[in-house]
Parts: sequence; structure tokens; C-alpha cells
Amino acid sequence: MKILFALTGLLLLVGCGVDGAPIRPSLNTQITIDPDGVSTKANLGLTRGNLKIGVGL
Repeated sequence: MKILFALTGLLLLVGCGVDGAPIRPSLNTQITIDPDGVSTKANLGLTRGNLKIGVGL
């Protein structure tokens, strides 16, 4: 969980555009409750022009 917050903070800092053109961060989360229990998914991404980089957690 600490890693998730650290990456989110880093994405927000990079996305502000202080060092040049802004990089747009994205965060998608999903929480699912089913008979087997609770599961979570998260996707972090960066977009700059035509370049997109994403990480699934």
C-alpha cells in the first residue's frame, strides 16, 4: 500500500509540468466483492503526446 501511495505522489509531481511539458498521469482502481472474497486491482499510467506507459498492480 505504501508503494501505491508513493507512485501516486510521484505521478502527481511529474504531472504538474514544472520541468517542461506536462505528463498526464492516470490511475484506475477496481474493488470487486464476490463469494471468493474481496479483490483489488490498480493501473497507473503516464501519457506524453503519443507515448503511453502503464503499470498494473
